[in-house]
Amino acid sequence: MRNGIKQYLTAAPRCSLVLAGFLLVATGCVQTGDVQPMRTESGREQAKQAYIELGKGYLREGLTGQAKAPLQSALKIDPSDAEAHEVLALVFQQEMEPELAEKHFRKALSSQRSARILNNYGSFLFEEGAYEKALEIYQEAAQDTMYPSRSWVFENMGLTALKMGNDSEAIHYFERALRLDATQQRSLLEMGMLSYELRDYPAARHYYEAYMQQAEHNARSLLLGARVANVYQDRDEAASLGLRLKQLYPASPEYKAYLLEQR
Repeated sequence: MRNGIKQYLTAAPRCSLVLAGFLLVATGCVQTGDVQPMRTESGREQAKQAYIELGKGYLREGLTGQAKAPLQSALKIDPSDAEAHEVLALVFQQEMEPELAEKHFRKALSSQRSARILNNYGSFLFEEGAYEKALEIYQEAAQDTMYPSRSWVFENMGLTALKMGNDSEAIHYFERALRLDATQQRSLLEMGMLSYELRDYPAARHYYEAYMQQAEHNARSLLLGARVANVYQDRDEAASLGLRLKQLYPASPEYKAYLLEQR
């Protein structure tokens, strides 16, 4: 689950654009009279931000090895910069170095407990299977009512509650996510699944149809679609979705569940 991370990195500029701005600052091309940028507070701040943006750009392109050097340069300018530590944590998370990722997330949060950093840290903890701690961190992130991506936080809370086996709590969090953003795809899909399991078939169909207006099929949506079609006796649609599930995801848990339900 990388909702917050994906959204955060999507906003990062591409490396070529970032690098151009970075070179202007770091090589001293941006000057006021004879003042060297790195000798002024504003110049150092610009250089630090350019290094961070360069690191984010590399990470966005999947170039984690190249991302480290500019982020380390940013931390040489300001060892406590929260965003530099956060992005470096994401780099190490991507590289499956959980101890280093944890270290830099904690350093980021010691400087700034922003909703974005908390959400990304929660996603890291979720990935590591630390669901109770992840939920606690998400709950803190959700307290920021002005956070633009708050719907992602509630969705992540719902997914965490599912992992913890608390379906009623998951429903609450998914509903909160959808109140903030009615197009939140994973929340729609999971609400469809949970509604089906509760035998609230009209709600299951509603969430399934709303999901399909926003996204392409995956294994989970194919299973939900087949289930809804069966309930409403649309045998052709159910068979079609079941066949697609077999063809595209033959080894998936969803296809195994589909086969069991056909007996």
